[in-house]
Amino acid sequence: MTSGWLPHSLLGYVQDFALKVLAAGPIPRHVAFVMDGNRRYARKHNKQIQQGHSAGFVALRRVLEVCLKLNIRCVSAYAFSIENFKRSPDEVDALMKLAEDKLLELCQHGNLLDEYGVRLNVIGRTEMFPEPVQAAIRKAEAMTRQNKRSILNLCMPYTSRDEITTSVETCVRKAVETDCIVTEKDINDNLLTNLGGSPPLDILIRTSGVKRLSDYLLWQCCEDTQIQYTDTYWPDFGLFDFIPIILDYQRKMWAKSAPSS
Repeated sequence: MTSGWLPHSLLGYVQDFALKVLAAGPIPRHVAFVMDGNRRYARKHNKQIQQGHSAGFVALRRVLEVCLKLNIRCVSAYAFSIENFKRSPDEVDALMKLAEDKLLELCQHGNLLDEYGVRLNVIGRTEMFPEPVQAAIRKAEAMTRQNKRSILNLCMPYTSRDEITTSVETCVRKAVETDCIVTEKDINDNLLTNLGGSPPLDILIRTSGVKRLSDYLLWQCCEDTQIQYTDTYWPDFGLFDFIPIILDYQRKMWAKSAPSS
């Protein structure tokens, strides 16, 4: 949603005021994003696909700051699917370079993560990445390990089926060693998000108008998660797209807590 008609100084005031109003109501603990629409954004603006992905990283930082200002404790972002390795070699190579650069940039200019005490978790089959990307992940994670206030989960390379399979394999291995029975709680506790300390998922948002989960946080979405879809392409997503989603969450929380007649 565009806000280009507002002068920059007035826009900042309106945004700060909106955040204060939203913060007065119930706030979700954990919000996840399927950051969809980078390529269509690029085509719409006659840009290269790589430029669309780069704009997507800029949007992630912008949206993360909004979430942190609202005191949302955990943000999860679907940055790269295992299935994305099937894309063209040029696009995959560009994404790998972009991931490496942005992770290192996050470390070098980590004032946002430090200011809000954000711990970075990169969740997924990181061993599938080239070594320079793995090194950037290790560096970025290590630099935020002391942060305890908030969590940023970058899910890459990730699929939910792989996460669930890995959790089940871990549980079965432990069950064989200890002669115990695998429970639903065991599987839940060994999910990658939960191993990183994430609270239960309250809202999952997918941008670009596509209405499917695309193998993202399928287990986590099963219990009391509000799923929201917006037509906005991810690079354009901002506060004024987020406001109605948070208001809808607050309305449902108030309705749930209201005494029955």
